[in-house]
Amino acid sequence: MTLILHIHPETPQPRLLRQAVDVLRSGGLIAYPTDTTYALGCGIGEKGALDRLIRLRRLDDKHQFSLLCADLSVLALYAKVENPDYRLLRAHTPGPYTWILKGTSEVPRRLMHPKKRTIGIRVPEHAICQGLLAEHGEPIMTSTLLLPGDEYPLTDPVDVRNVLDGQVDLIIDGGFCGLTETTVISLADGDGPEVVREGAGGLAGIF
Repeated sequence: MTLILHIHPETPQPRLLRQAVDVLRSGGLIAYPTDTTYALGCGIGEKGALDRLIRLRRLDDKHQFSLLCADLSVLALYAKVENPDYRLLRAHTPGPYTWILKGTSEVPRRLMHPKKRTIGIRVPEHAICQGLLAEHGEPIMTSTLLLPGDEYPLTDPVDVRNVLDGQVDLIIDGGFCGLTETTVISLADGDGPEVVREGAGGLAGIF
């Protein structure tokens, strides 16, 4: 049975955020809105929830996973960043970007790219996301809610519920989201930014 929580997208109810985080802490898989599209999320160390997400999206072993983070303070723990790159991240976060960085030993191996040892870092500008992260106290493993065979991510919470009811433990209905995914920029090679995917985040000021 999938729990449905209607959480206000601008002023999230603390009681409901706590309820959602309880699901994460118990090893659950959730669907939630972001500043770009709806996404799937689970706790970093929850292998069972991650395996369910992989099956749901039919991801291969080369998929680049990302961590949803409240701010850049987690970088020292989870990623390796040079000073020029840090200044670039700071200028464009929070916002609709995913940054690909070299991961540290604190990142579970199953979340990193198997060969490149990279991890995505995402700092969203969305009240529900920030509320979840503040209540949870650590990053959340996140993946765009783009299902096999679909051209675009799910954006209507009614569609999210109809498609995922019974397949995830919690759906947060936070209203409509956009169709455009984050802009993905790799800083992993140390040769300056490389655009992996152009999306909702503008490229002005990146180069």
